[in-house]
Amino acid sequence: MIIEQTSLKDCFVLKPLVFQDSRGYFYESYNKHDFYKHTGLGIDFVQDNQSQSSKGVLRGLHFQVGDYEQAKLVRVIKGSVLDVCVDLRATSETYLKYAAVILSEENKHQMFVPKGFAHGFLVLEDNTIFSYKCDNYYNKNAERGIIYSDQDLNIDWNFPSNDLIISEKDKSLPTLENYLKE
Repeated sequence: MIIEQTSLKDCFVLKPLVFQDSRGYFYESYNKHDFYKHTGLGIDFVQDNQSQSSKGVLRGLHFQVGDYEQAKLVRVIKGSVLDVCVDLRATSETYLKYAAVILSEENKHQMFVPKGFAHGFLVLEDNTIFSYKCDNYYNKNAERGIIYSDQDLNIDWNFPSNDLIISEKDKSLPTLENYLKE
């Protein structure tokens, strides 16, 4: 597996070695030992989640706070997404910067999202299946978010805004400025 640092500190793209022949393919999607060797991060994943979405669905930007912060390892099983991570760690040299990567069934890349990051994704194909491992359990009271269209973050979703499908909950998330005032 090739593990590459993104432009954000502690945020990585994992590119597995895929073995393919006439029968299909095989790859190791995660190896704790190799992950630690390449990143220095000892992560214990405790929960796996999966979603299915239509083209144009935008989920995010989400995160959890306090004792319920989560690191995530995200990937696409079927279809493709534009995956976006935002560094919200005030002491980080990449504070308030974002990274965006295409994750797809074809490239089999994964994104490691550290604790202290907001995360979201835009679905690029119908019937996309998105999977993620979390190192902490979900807690509704610790759930937070920032509106996907925040002017200060200025994320380029590279998709017609009129074609986005966004939940009412995600449409009502605060701006970064308002979140930081809380």
